[in-house]
Amino acid sequence: MIKRIVVIGAGPGGYVAAVRAAHLGRMSGRETAVTLIEKKAIGGTCLNVGCIPTKVLLHSAELLTSVKSEAKRIGVLVDNPRLDWNAVMKRKAMTVSRLATGTLDLVKSNGIEYVEGEAVLRSASSVQVGGRTIEADAVVVATGSEPDIPDIPGLDTEGVVTSDEALSFGALPASIAISGGGVIGMEFAAAFASFGVKVTVIVTSPEILRSMDPESAVILRKALEKKGVSFLRGCSVAGVTKADNGLKIALDSEAGPKEILAEKLLVAKGRRPYTLGLGLEALGVTMERGRILTDRHMETNVRGVYAIGDCVNSYMLAHVASREGEVAVENIFAPDRGGRDVEMDYTTTPGCVYTSPELASVGLTEREAEKKGHRIRVGRFPLITNGKSAITGDNGGMMKVVADEDTKKILGVHMAGGPATEMISEAALALHFGATPEDLVQTIHAHPTVYESLAEAAANVFGTAIHTAI
Repeated sequence: MIKRIVVIGAGPGGYVAAVRAAHLGRMSGRETAVTLIEKKAIGGTCLNVGCIPTKVLLHSAELLTSVKSEAKRIGVLVDNPRLDWNAVMKRKAMTVSRLATGTLDLVKSNGIEYVEGEAVLRSASSVQVGGRTIEADAVVVATGSEPDIPDIPGLDTEGVVTSDEALSFGALPASIAISGGGVIGMEFAAAFASFGVKVTVIVTSPEILRSMDPESAVILRKALEKKGVSFLRGCSVAGVTKADNGLKIALDSEAGPKEILAEKLLVAKGRRPYTLGLGLEALGVTMERGRILTDRHMETNVRGVYAIGDCVNSYMLAHVASREGEVAVENIFAPDRGGRDVEMDYTTTPGCVYTSPELASVGLTEREAEKKGHRIRVGRFPLITNGKSAITGDNGGMMKVVADEDTKKILGVHMAGGPATEMISEAALALHFGATPEDLVQTIHAHPTVYESLAEAAANVFGTAIHTAI
């Protein structure tokens, strides 16, 4: 009998789930039919209007900043460096197109049927797309998320954009206000500031990046301020009206109402699960504020219906969606693999901000660890004393290791500066295996690298770092 699996949504959760299902079908020796349904573009938000295109902009921004601000200091003379916005947009489009083509080829090479259209669940074993009904033994919902637009007067005014539109400006604006101090807002602030745009960030909280290590957040904010970004903290957008040269943005703050002017307003207040119109409510799938609820196996309360990615978890990260997709289909195939089931573990989920400096974290912050009842020890190491950071000039950040004083195990690692988004994987691996700071210290790190600083921070948890003055 054929095992039939339908995946709704071809983002980094959905297509990974489909490919993994095809692999497991072959490994089990059971004939398997996998169908992947997508109503927009393969690769989902991440590939088309998220992770990939924003990093294209940030790479151009970082290179431009290096050439304009740092080249002469390190002995490289470059005459009249400037930005070609049309070329940046062309490269962004080419990068997205190439990766989308590669993803589709990957899907088809695994024998997966790719269907374009809008899917609706008619039952736990039946999915309708267009005029076709596809029967399934298991369904994986991976429909992702969409920009969350707050109910504020004037947000439908021309010039107010979401991150989707901000990636495709016909020309760079002279000024932009960004409502939101999260990862999306900070990455756009970093890119646009490097491109010469006047950037103002409006954030309701006392500090940016509330979910990350507070010290790291301050390091990034101060770095962005040096690049000309203005921060209005403790403020919120109250309304928007059209002005002669763009937009008049009314703000509420503790000091009272105020106004600012900007050519564009980017609303970057986060994203919300995309679950409307899928037939989930009629099927009886349990949901909470539009988010699908699942167990640790990624299965909903309706047997045979699984859900993964942004429509499920609050992380809203591509790499989390991918892992959830693997977990879901591994559990779908559990009966064919001797009953082995797999639970989703979020302990080692890395969070990354691709700004300059880069930020990355995994595990608990100091505050979170203390709230959970841990007695903690913290080790820090400033990059200003790291040799590789001195060479590159990216030396304003730090490494931080949070450990449990009783068990001696690492609880969290937080990085600001250097190739933090690359280095965080070592810390995630350490958490996965329940490592101690001493385990990191005893692991030989190459010199000169920024990676050495992680071992130094680990040594500083118990005051034994070599390159830290007493």
